[in-house]
Amino acid sequence: MIINHNYIFMSNQGLIIQERSRDIGDFIVGRLIPFRKKRMVGPFVFIDHMSPITIKKENYIDVGQHPHIGIATLTYMLEGDLMHKDSTGTTQRITPGSVNWMIAGKGVTHTERTPEDLRNNEEFTIHGYQIWVALPKEFEEIEPEFHHFMSNELPNWEDKGASYRLIAGKGYGRIAPVPVYSDLFMIEVKNEKTHRLHIQGELQGEIGVCIVRGAIEACGNRIAHGNMLVSKTENNCTIVLQPKTHILLFGGKQFKEEYHIYWNFVSSDLEKIEAAKKRWKEDKFPKVPNDHTYIPLPE
Repeated sequence: MIINHNYIFMSNQGLIIQERSRDIGDFIVGRLIPFRKKRMVGPFVFIDHMSPITIKKENYIDVGQHPHIGIATLTYMLEGDLMHKDSTGTTQRITPGSVNWMIAGKGVTHTERTPEDLRNNEEFTIHGYQIWVALPKEFEEIEPEFHHFMSNELPNWEDKGASYRLIAGKGYGRIAPVPVYSDLFMIEVKNEKTHRLHIQGELQGEIGVCIVRGAIEACGNRIAHGNMLVSKTENNCTIVLQPKTHILLFGGKQFKEEYHIYWNFVSSDLEKIEAAKKRWKEDKFPKVPNDHTYIPLPE
């Protein structure tokens, strides 16, 4: 995934999602982060919703080698598969409900492509989220790692007719196996009938809500799918999920430091970003084995 200023570009298809936000009382409603009024939610610094896209012949996803520093990337697919390869030597197919967690640390490169067996001229849908989680200052330069967890390895439970899955971090008295470096949470919730979401005392820190399907009610407002909400108060949200709704809750404790983003580089230190830019221009990042693609640094 490649970020450039206020836009998100997904693969070579040129999908662009613009920032949007509006204040409705206790919440800021937005399409994604970062945006002007809210650069981060807890340690979450970037969320890209890959809206349902029909993949057709000659329109496969082929994102060549690109670098990251200072973050962990979390890929969560709802439909369709992607093939991930990175400079740690990992090759991993991402399937719906599984979690790909790549710790960039001091520097990693990776690619994302349509798997070879799906390049068969058959149409299919791809839908998911790609997320960046900033690493705390003291962990920004750790060695890169990669972790993958299947859906049955994650905490799953039911509550009053709604299904919950803890994708990362901790919440509702449970801990996901994903190795995180800060206090955070990401939880998927699906319901068939109207469901009141109990958050107070269950989640710690700032809270964001991505509405994948359906609609929710918050502060007397009905918010439909395709929007994102960010709570302006910790642990004090009253949210009602309308029937057949699907959301992602995310957030956590705020960092004390200000974080900076340039392209795919995130750091609390601008000098580290400048050094990463220089390394990428000089082709000094680690490479994905047997891959010779290269996405230039944007001017």
